[in-house]
Amino acid sequence: MDAFVPEVAPPPLLECCDLTKRYGATVALDRFTVSLAAGRIVGLLGPNGSGKTTLLKMIAGVAHPTAGDIRVAGYEVGPESKALVSYLPERPYFSRSMRVREMIAFFADFYEDFDAALARDMLARLGVPEGAPCAALSKGTVEKVQLTLVMARHAALYLLDEPIGGVDPAARDYILQTVIRAYRPQSSIILSTHLVRDVEAFLDDFILLRYGQMLLHAPVAYVTQGKGTTLDAFFREEFRC
Repeated sequence: MDAFVPEVAPPPLLECCDLTKRYGATVALDRFTVSLAAGRIVGLLGPNGSGKTTLLKMIAGVAHPTAGDIRVAGYEVGPESKALVSYLPERPYFSRSMRVREMIAFFADFYEDFDAALARDMLARLGVPEGAPCAALSKGTVEKVQLTLVMARHAALYLLDEPIGGVDPAARDYILQTVIRAYRPQSSIILSTHLVRDVEAFLDDFILLRYGQMLLHAPVAYVTQGKGTTLDAFFREEFRC
């Protein structure tokens, strides 16, 4: 009779344990702990200065924690974890002297998991010509290009810092739908935003941050079903001045 071998559960896609970041006397993130499974779209919510950007930078490996531990699919932050993470920073990051097609070629050369055909299709749907020089694009269109390049990677974890902050309201739903179309069920997305009303229909879970501390990590249903209100209304009440 064969011995029973229990199935080993895969590690969480993201684990942060007592993650802390200090800038001198300022604590930007204070003992942040979370475990995130694959297949979730998570809203990272909080007012300015709550630690959202700091957290995403540390997971992406472009900033280093003062203390604590980060693991992506079981890997500590390093080459293995960075290969699994696709990061959209809050500010523009590519040269304004380049054309859109040159940015596609750059990403295709730099990232093994980049899908150039998918990027071109997404840009066409967003009405962005490949021959356009980046210097001639509006702030909102630059954000569309950057988001497209990030989502055209076949990554395990997408980190999006204010992906629709500079985009006109008419384009927001279309851009978010584009994100969802590119999103793979075995991946997860962490999306930082102030525009809770625009994104809540797309979220599975949310994390509330204030003054660098996590107030709550819960499914959106905790608010919509448990409290009978919208996530936007809940957010406004929690952070009302």
